[in-house]
Amino acid sequence: MSYRNSLQIMTDVLSHTSEFGQNGTNKSNLMRKANISHSRLKGFLENLIGSGLINSIVYENHQTYVVTPKGINFLHEYQKFVELSGAFGLEL
Repeated sequence: MSYRNSLQIMTDVLSHTSEFGQNGTNKSNLMRKANISHSRLKGFLENLIGSGLINSIVYENHQTYVVTPKGINFLHEYQKFVELSGAFGLEL
């Protein structure tokens, strides 16, 4: 069994948020998709919002999370890094 590190979890949260496009998603969906507890998700969302990778929007009295262009760029660059490290036989 392989455990995810913090960067992998953060990337999972960001990736799953991007799947919902500009409509965004809520914490419940992210908890299920990223397989993470509410308390851990809260910390990751604070970091992602603080970094400008995700925006938090209140829409019809519901908290919604949407990936920013900076977040999408981060996902693309992270994927390149994973592919490059895999080419050298490195595991992340």
